Amino acid sequence: MTRIFKMLCIASLTIAGLLASSIPASADDDRHEQCERRIHQAEDKLHEAVQRHGEDSKQARKRREQLEQVRRNCGDRDHHDHDHDHDQH
Repeated sequence: MTRIFKMLCIASLTIAGLLASSIPASADDDRHEQCERRIHQAEDKLHEAVQRHGEDSKQARKRREQLEQVRRNCGDRDHHDHDHDHDQH
């Protein structure tokens, strides 16, 4: 009887550990996807402002500032790659 009880306890702890470790990963994935979406939207708005008003317009400068703010909030360290990729579209 004690052997079965020990096995059940070990199984329960293992399952609880697996469930607990998977929750933060999915939350991080969701946060990452939201950040990527916000960055992409800000890049699109910058691109549109440049197309409509010119590279050095006040609208483009404002959109650049907004893009940098979104990146700072998201902790995006590779924003130079995003600029390069986005400029090619």
